Amino acid sequence: MPLSAQTSGSEDPRLQAAARLLARKAYREAHALCLDVLKDDTANAEAFYLLGLLTADHGNYGKAEDLFRSAAERRPGHAGAHAQRARCLIALSRRSEAVEAARTAAGLQPRDAFTLDTVGVVLSRAGLHAEALPYYAKAAEAEPGNAGYHYNHAAALQFAGEMDAARAAYRLCAAHDPGDTRGLPAVVQITKQTEAANEVAALEALFARHAGDPDAALRIGHALAKAAEDLGRPETALAWLERAKAGKRARVSHDPEADAALFDAAIRAAGTLRGRTSGAEGAPVFICGMPRTGTTLVDRILSGHSQLTSAGELTDFALCLKRLTRTPSNLVLDPGTLDAAAGADLTALGEGYMASVAASLGPTGRFTDKMPLNILLAPVILAALPAARVICLRRHPADTVLSNYRQMFATSFSYYNYAYRLEDTARYYVQFDRLVRTLEDALPADRFTVVHYEQVVADLEREARRLLDFCGLPFEPACLSFHENAAPVATASSAQVRQPLYTSALGRWKRYEAGMKPALDILDAAGCLAPGERSAT
Repeated sequence: MPLSAQTSGSEDPRLQAAARLLARKAYREAHALCLDVLKDDTANAEAFYLLGLLTADHGNYGKAEDLFRSAAERRPGHAGAHAQRARCLIALSRRSEAVEAARTAAGLQPRDAFTLDTVGVVLSRAGLHAEALPYYAKAAEAEPGNAGYHYNHAAALQFAGEMDAARAAYRLCAAHDPGDTRGLPAVVQITKQTEAANEVAALEALFARHAGDPDAALRIGHALAKAAEDLGRPETALAWLERAKAGKRARVSHDPEADAALFDAAIRAAGTLRGRTSGAEGAPVFICGMPRTGTTLVDRILSGHSQLTSAGELTDFALCLKRLTRTPSNLVLDPGTLDAAAGADLTALGEGYMASVAASLGPTGRFTDKMPLNILLAPVILAALPAARVICLRRHPADTVLSNYRQMFATSFSYYNYAYRLEDTARYYVQFDRLVRTLEDALPADRFTVVHYEQVVADLEREARRLLDFCGLPFEPACLSFHENAAPVATASSAQVRQPLYTSALGRWKRYEAGMKPALDILDAAGCLAPGERSAT
């Protein structure tokens, strides 16, 4: 939820009025009142706090962080100031500082829902999902009529694998806000829809009311597509996906040529960094590839081992490279940054990454990092961390394209904007295929390996043993019981990986083949499909 004032803890009527004005987004009037207070009392922590909320509401997280720090310095016991500073820090990608500030806020034992929820949000975004869960629960309990707090609590419960409790919390979210478009779609995403029990009519009515809101249409339409698939109606599912994505696709900027340029830069890095190494220590296991290809499954298999901990999907390596190279673009991962890696201090890069993960997550021993986009950084990773291992997941090309198109990625994450159009998703896969083939030739086989999702499903033990051997670890039977792994899962696969291995996702594209023709034509033209795979037309 956006940063906004709830109430003011001050007895000054001007600050109480400013808090109410902020809640109504009457920023100019609120700002004037806060400045008026500071003229009389330059050490007033609450005035700095409210100014911080106002500034953060406008997206200026750097300035807001300064204001919240000023509030906390003037009143160290101001839990809200520490929590909101933490939220600004996480937005600024300063994760270790954000976690420290959030834990400081939590240690002050706040009681207000706004601060409790904020602590949960920061810890979640830092990858500390189990630690975040009780703060979400307390926020929902402190303000039970707030739909947003119920939604955040539900999502945390889902990540923790508590599906029944998550469904109940998602329904509370919907019940407390008649205009909510998050709760019911989320229920459908984690609940099998049947002819006897489904939410199709309710979702269709919700879509009709919110069709003009691209984000709401995206959520509701994806849920309707999922329901249609559950009910065995693939043509209807594709039609809903097209309707769901249309509004958002019209507003986002996506250029397939920009994708190609990024893959070109990754291929260049494989050449320029060939044979380069550093003195950095640490042996993390990077699990990458395109999303929805089994990265979470492999992560759960490996993190079932006593010597490996899952650190989740981390942006740390890309951020460390960006900070080290200081390239001018406002993107963390772009061709210029990948090209600049050749001139970077690789030892500093590897050490910086390991220190960043240790500072905020504190894993003991070795860990996995399953950020899919790290496939673009694989040559840099292996040059900066000599003991690291990179595992790249592959899945049937058409199933990969379909699974990415079916997925509703975070709308704020531009790297997955290709998934708003089926044809763009196919073009992205062609570039990915080109990169992986290059990496298999360029990178050492004892440090980079490709795993096929279909082979994991066909023979779990064989592939688990192979991967453990690749990582230099002895086999442990617990790795085969990945669905019993109790660690939180904050990905789209949070429900699936808590089930035993299943084969129903294999060859799913065949059921959608007619509607996928434009994408399949692109894959076919690039040589990604085997001869005779497609039905005769």
